[in-house]
Amino acid sequence: MMDDMEVLRFESVNYVRASNKILSNIDLSIHTGEHWALIGPNGAGKSTILNLCGALIHQSNGTIHVLGHRLGRVDIRELRESIGHVDPKHAPISPLSVLEVVLTGATGTRELMLRWIPDAKLLERADYLIEVLGLMSHKYSIWPTLSQGEKARTLIARSLLTNPKLLLFDEPSTGLDVSARESFLSSVDSMHKLQPDLTTVMVTHHFEELPETTTHAMLIKDGSILYSGVAKKILTSDNVSECFNYPIEIDYRLRRWNARAKTPDSTW
Repeated sequence: MMDDMEVLRFESVNYVRASNKILSNIDLSIHTGEHWALIGPNGAGKSTILNLCGALIHQSNGTIHVLGHRLGRVDIRELRESIGHVDPKHAPISPLSVLEVVLTGATGTRELMLRWIPDAKLLERADYLIEVLGLMSHKYSIWPTLSQGEKARTLIARSLLTNPKLLLFDEPSTGLDVSARESFLSSVDSMHKLQPDLTTVMVTHHFEELPETTTHAMLIKDGSILYSGVAKKILTSDNVSECFNYPIEIDYRLRRWNARAKTPDSTW
């Protein structure tokens, strides 16, 4: 049973695909206003957990509650309206403007739907998000002309259009150079401060891509949760080294994380 502040609850969740067990006995509880990072090696199951959070796939067994609704007993289309996604692999086929890309967030499509006309309230919300994310001067710029950082911020605005309660990031810094990444992370931190009740879950491979406002972390290995909890307690050198089967030093400074291989003279 979920408490009033829980946004996500997994209980003994397993996921099997083509006879291969991808996830085993996943238990988690994520609350309103928390900002989680899912970290682990390639193939560990991070994106599968994220897809379950977004009700894009269903568990093989176990119980999942999303925003107070139990998967399997709720209208999935209605539930997804309360969940935003930021995925750098999203790209419109047509040369849409920033405004048009943001508006596709209302229909959950990559293109503007034929004969669909946004109302005044939706246009006002789109303008607000475009301004907040520093894109007003690019409002009518065409997608192919945008920098990678501008595209990333446009996708954040798109994901927030319907004012979701849960926002999911799937490796959002992919393809960004250092300046674009820092601009993107600054936008994420600003978003968290502007919307304190918004809950976010981010999948990433890279510790330097974690926003300052990250509150919790989960280390995933071989389809199981290795460690989970408050980020500063979970993201330690020993825990991360165990997760990746490699000696890694984790440094937390100025509210940001960095990772590097342990030097030969480091204690292992």
